Formats: sequence, structure tokens, C-alpha cells
Amino acid sequence: MAALLRVATAGSVDDGKSTLLGRLLHDAKGIFTDQLAAVAAASERRGAPDGALDLALLTDGLRAEREQGITIDVAYRYFATPRRAFVLADTPGHVQYTRNMVTGASTADVALVLVDVRHGVTEQSRRHAALAALLGVPHVVLVVNKMDLVGWDESVFDAVAAQFRAFAARVGIADTLAVPVSALHGDNVVVRSGATPWYSGPALLEHLDAVEPVRAGTGPGLRFPVQYVVRAPEQDYRGYAGRVAGGTVRAGDEVVVLPSGLRTTVTSVDTYDGPLEEGREGRSVVLRLADQVDAGRGDLLAAPHDRPPLRSEFAATLCWLSEEATCDPPRSGRYLLKHTTRTTRMVLDRVTHVLDVATGELRPAAGGGLGLNDIARVDLRTAQPLALDDYARNRRTGAFILVDEATGATVAAGMAGPLPW
Repeated sequence: MAALLRVATAGSVDDGKSTLLGRLLHDAKGIFTDQLAAVAAASERRGAPDGALDLALLTDGLRAEREQGITIDVAYRYFATPRRAFVLADTPGHVQYTRNMVTGASTADVALVLVDVRHGVTEQSRRHAALAALLGVPHVVLVVNKMDLVGWDESVFDAVAAQFRAFAARVGIADTLAVPVSALHGDNVVVRSGATPWYSGPALLEHLDAVEPVRAGTGPGLRFPVQYVVRAPEQDYRGYAGRVAGGTVRAGDEVVVLPSGLRTTVTSVDTYDGPLEEGREGRSVVLRLADQVDAGRGDLLAAPHDRPPLRSEFAATLCWLSEEATCDPPRSGRYLLKHTTRTTRMVLDRVTHVLDVATGELRPAAGGGLGLNDIARVDLRTAQPLALDDYARNRRTGAFILVDEATGATVAAGMAGPLPW
């Protein structure tokens, strides 16, 4: 079976994201019998015609979501085809829940940007496409939904696809597959539809089955944030637990501990089930080291020949996620910064540019603070140096969040380094 693929939906409200994922699960036989029965009963209570299913109920699980007919939180669903397994993240379309979309897309291999063909590319569609580009999602698919409501008109589809591709090119999305679908009826979702003889591309699931996910780290060097020190004094055992965030690690590899710069050698790669020949990216392991180095939570083990730079002053892109707090440096620009397993105090020195979602262009900041869903370029200073890659090089070690120290609320998601466009 091919590698696991993580898929996130994006787009404006009521464009049909939940219905699309529900249709995908239903037609790909990814629903248990009891789940299908529960959805059928709920559909009947909501006044659906006899035998008709409200497929959005498969992902909209919160009571408020079902009452209002909207998606509020990220819903994760799982299914598999003979070729691969999938994790589907249904993210909200409402502007006030854009922060939830950031969460769902942050680990995605593919972003499905849905557009209602009748409305074309909206501001929220553009915002989500820009976020997909910022978050480094390797593959973006434009899903032009509700084509049955315009009589499967090829010219209308082409106009929407051209509109989206023009914006996508401005934010660094090089190539976008556009698929005409009807999520409600299943056309071009799992199998190709006879309603689109003019469309020569694959059905959506055919494309997802063929997509190859891209690893988080594009370089060969090891990235291993230490989460916990495992000790068993009676067995003279000391190991460092964590998840490999880039590269691979084997017994005999030389590593450097950051930020201290101490060098040592890995003697074994352990798991609960026994030692491994190598720890690959994404695998949780315990590393034993040849020397009794001073290392603990917040430190990072890296390949000496390809280590991330230590930074305490850097430029980054922020997605502001807080409804109440605003960022107005330097008066209220002090927060906690969490990067991999390290937490440190930081100061937001200045906001240099703010993204114009309508055009995809960065405009000089006019001063003042940042509001909910603003995307901006900023300059930061941290109290402790961070082993920080550029986000474009490694999505795990180039990302961070800002936390309000007083309330514990996450106020921003950040990506170090230059913009991807």
C-alpha cells in the first residue's frame, strides 16, 4: 500500500466541503453500517426526501454544526482504498473559523479548495488558497462544485478555473488540477461522470490515489526534537524520546545537540517493541547516546554537517488567530513562543507587511495591531536561541505558535523564513 495521504478541505462557506467528504466516504465504502444508519435517521428528521442522505452529517458532528448547517471545528475522518489510506480533514469555511482551517491544513499533503461554480472565487477562497501556499501544502486541487446547477456548462467551469489559477500563480501555487463535480450527486468524485464528456482529467479520488506525498524535510539532515528523557537507573538506561522531524537516524550516526553544540554518537534507536535499524521521519523513537551529554526537553539533535541555524532574531509570517487580542508592538507584543518542544519568551518588534487577500500582494503595514485572520510579515526576538529552519525547508522545525502568557490562548501561528512567493 502507498504512503498515507492527508487531505484537507478549504474554501468559502456553503461551497459543499462537508457534502464532498461525505460523498467521498460513502461512494468509496468508507462508512460503517451503524454510521450510515445514524445519518439516515438524522437526514429523515431534518426532512430529507425518502431514502435521501444528508452526507454533510458524516463530518459535521457537533450539535451546533447540525443545527446551523455549518462546519465549526475540524473533523477528521479515515478510510482506505486498495492503494492507500487517507486522513480527511473537513475544515470550516466561515471567516471567523479560519484559524481552524490553519490547524487542519498544517499537516496536509493535499488541499481541496472548493468553489461554488455559481459564485466563483470568493475572498475566502483566495484566503484559503493563500494559507495553503503559506503552509507549504504540496498539492492543491480546485474542486468546482455544484456543476449540475449550471447545466454542466464547460465555459462556466473554464472561467472559474482560470480565475483561480490566476490568483494561485500570484501566491506561489505552480500547478492546480481543476475538477468539475457535483458533490450532492457524486459526479466525478469517485468515478468519472458521463455528464462531462468535455473533461478529460481524473475523478477526484483517482487523482488522490495517484498523488505522492512530499516529506516535511527537503534536506538530508536529521531533525530530532527531544520531548522527554527516559531513565531506568536499575538498568543503567538513559535515552531521549521524541519524534523524528526530518531525515533518518541510525546507530553510529554522529549528532550535535542544539543549542549547546555538544557532539556525540547515537548508540541505538529504541522503541517499546525493541530496537530499530533506523528511525525515519515521523517515527517516535528513543535515542541512546554514547556520552552523558546535558540534553533534555527543548533541545534538538541534528546532523552536524546539516544543522539548522540558531536564531534569536528572525523574520516570519504570522496568521493572527485571536478574536480578542490584537498585536500592537511594542506595547503588547510580548508572548510565549512554542517551537517544537521548546518554549521561550519573545517580543514582536514590528509588523512590516500585511497580505492583501484580494490580490495576493503584500502591502506595507499602516501601523497599529493585527486583527483576527490577518496574515502579516513580522520581525521577532526570542529570549533563547531556537534551532529554527526556514519553513520552506522543513514544515515541522520551521513552524511555531505564539501563546498569550496571561490566558494560555494561542494567538498566532507562525512560519519562519521568506514567503513562498
